[in-house]
Amino acid sequence: MEKFDVVVIGTGPAGEGAAMMLAKNHRSVAVVERYLEVGGGCTHWGTIPSKALRHAVKTLGDVRRNPLLGKLAADLHVTLPQLLSQAGGVIEAQVQMRRRFYERNRVPVLAGSALFLDDHTLEVIQQAGEPLRVRAEHFVIATGSRPYHPPGLDFSHPRVLDSDSVLRYTDTPFNITIYGAGVIGCEYASIFLNLGLKVTLVNTQERLLSFMDEEIAEALSYHLRDQGCIIRHNEQFERLEARESDVVLHLKSGRSIKSDVLLWANGRTGNTDGMNLEATGLAPNQRGQLAVNGHYQTTVPHIYAAGDVIGPPALASAAYQQGGAVGRHILDATAPARRPDLIPSGIYTIPEISSVGRTEKELQEAGIPYEIGHTHFKSLARAQMTAQPVGMLKILFHAKTLEVLGVHCFGDNASEIVHIGQTVMASRDLNSLRYFIDTTFNYPTMAEGYRIAAYNGLNRLA
Repeated sequence: MEKFDVVVIGTGPAGEGAAMMLAKNHRSVAVVERYLEVGGGCTHWGTIPSKALRHAVKTLGDVRRNPLLGKLAADLHVTLPQLLSQAGGVIEAQVQMRRRFYERNRVPVLAGSALFLDDHTLEVIQQAGEPLRVRAEHFVIATGSRPYHPPGLDFSHPRVLDSDSVLRYTDTPFNITIYGAGVIGCEYASIFLNLGLKVTLVNTQERLLSFMDEEIAEALSYHLRDQGCIIRHNEQFERLEARESDVVLHLKSGRSIKSDVLLWANGRTGNTDGMNLEATGLAPNQRGQLAVNGHYQTTVPHIYAAGDVIGPPALASAAYQQGGAVGRHILDATAPARRPDLIPSGIYTIPEISSVGRTEKELQEAGIPYEIGHTHFKSLARAQMTAQPVGMLKILFHAKTLEVLGVHCFGDNASEIVHIGQTVMASRDLNSLRYFIDTTFNYPTMAEGYRIAAYNGLNRLA
């Protein structure tokens, strides 16, 4: 039986973050991976393939809208499978790079499924050969999540898809119904609209992306509708009628929606089943997720969990940082917890949404005096040149101290633009709205939107 300081279960962003942090600090580490390659769901059937698809669709749309190239591309017919195939090269490049990380840092990858025998012993069930037993002082559960499948919905039907199987779909539908208007649902609605499909987006809540800044979420809602998306709010699933040539979604309101395909995008389940967690004393919730404290320790202190398996924010970027935080705490139990308010969110609709910090609603509820600075992308020279005028940058700042409290962005490259605000917010010395006024930004750039928004905000002060 081999012994390690730490065994990490899962090689997605959280598992990789923990393993690399520990290996580079001279701890003996092994990782367990049940898939045939490293990288986890993020690399193989989640973030990378879906964002590669988005990029391909956006590029096609940009070409068609370009006044110089649009005529050449007007008759260009591209199928969904052709666009999906573009992800293959990216996935392979990511796998090779991540495989080298483990090799260079001398971290063995144990191929198989993890089964706990007790809270310090793990059995790795291999596809071929005898099970391998390992012991460790610490474990990190970074097994990710998968699409939630409600009872009674037949996902084996070729017209019933989830966010994994849609990436293997072999046809191009004429219209599609998406049930669930969270991050995944909105991203796919945007992708399919830009492919020219008719899209109905069914939302179980009152508005899109209720956790986001309301003004930004409303901008997305308007933009989706402007592209032809039908959005149904406050609807609940009752049953699905899956037929040979179409599907009919029946809702509790009495509404029925017919389409070629249903994409179920409502919730995810943590990958904790089949691990015999009972042997450790751990009990996941009904969605398979594990509860953790600020240092990502479960109720069994030497067993940590990070990434999608602990629930929101369920972002690849956050998962990697969580894994790194686990590694730091194992190395030094006095290490301070990371600030969760500085984790940016990125929603890869077309255009993108990204934010960091607090929303207006949160500031109002906390009774914090704040003001707003705006920049509309249509006024920026760079956005005019690139024909990407849709969008806005919004800075929330303290009305008395000028401390930057939140940055919210909707538009092309929003997930890049937001990092300027994130950096300022993370700095004790620089965190002031005046930083954006005193700093010289290249011109023309999208980044200069911060200067314009800062002046806009100062002009609002009494």
